[in-house]
Amino acid sequence: MKAVIYRRSTGLVIEEVPAPEPEEGALLVKVANTGFCGSDHSLIESGFLADGTILGHEASGIVAGWGKGVRGFTEGARIIVRPTFCGKCRDCRMGRPQLCQERRRTIGIGDLPGAFAEYINIYPQMAIPIPEGVDSRNAALAETFAAALHGINVAGGEGGSALVMGGGPIGLAAVRLLKLLDFTPIVLSEPMPEKRDLGKLFGADHVIDPRSEDVRQKTREWTGGIGLEMILECSGVPENVPLSFELIASGGSLCMISIVFKGIFLNQPMVMNFKEFRFTGSYSNTHEENVQCLKWMAEGQIDARALISDLIPLEELPRVYRERIHPGKTVKVMLQIGAEF
Repeated sequence: MKAVIYRRSTGLVIEEVPAPEPEEGALLVKVANTGFCGSDHSLIESGFLADGTILGHEASGIVAGWGKGVRGFTEGARIIVRPTFCGKCRDCRMGRPQLCQERRRTIGIGDLPGAFAEYINIYPQMAIPIPEGVDSRNAALAETFAAALHGINVAGGEGGSALVMGGGPIGLAAVRLLKLLDFTPIVLSEPMPEKRDLGKLFGADHVIDPRSEDVRQKTREWTGGIGLEMILECSGVPENVPLSFELIASGGSLCMISIVFKGIFLNQPMVMNFKEFRFTGSYSNTHEENVQCLKWMAEGQIDARALISDLIPLEELPRVYRERIHPGKTVKVMLQIGAEF
């Protein structure tokens, strides 16, 4: 089968590799679509990725077979793929399966080969059914929306004003979800005009270019001087964190959905005392959040396909990575690998 593989000497390359056979206790999945995630880019550029790694975890596909001991599946069943969890460790028992430390298994960014390939083997508990009315491209993007929904849930806000900092796929997904959850006004801060336009399409009440407009002044106007009830940091820009301390309302919620690799300097940390706001991070998402996003897709309340800036075959990924993904010219790259549905 064809797969895009990371080689330490050359980066991403397309290769022919043996197709996996259905292993005992595993499902064989024929991949339809796989999204390219920002975490894939971070891993490629980190220098720590093992030679021969097959990335790709935002996958939709169909069940193509199974190994000994697997029950309850039919050939051709449409699924997305999410990580496993043990259900017994401290984090699982406390309702945080996405932080499982014992038997968390996942494709692409974990211990199993990923979905930048025509076929993958997964564990049955990793499969989430795709409801009727949801196509394979939307389904592959359910995880993007679930990551945004998880950040909103972790922040714990119950409505009111909201600021999304960064209009990448997760930031734009957050805008749409905040709209569905009746937050208002919703503000998107994003330097790229194309992404601001998508923010408006997804339901932002206001969009702002942080390079040329005064975010402090604008948000004061839009919130009557109170500040923002919820801020979701989705850009990965370290300077947005101390700025958020200024913009947030007393008793508000600030959640870092993005992963920041550089140090963050807080010149006025006492603001946390004076405002008593909630400051947290979020990681990944739960199966239930994916199911909820798929449900909203089936109901027509989410159409994620507007995020796709580049729809490409698997063979084109190495070139598109060099020419468009790495330079930051894309919104969302979607791979068309097998037959779509």
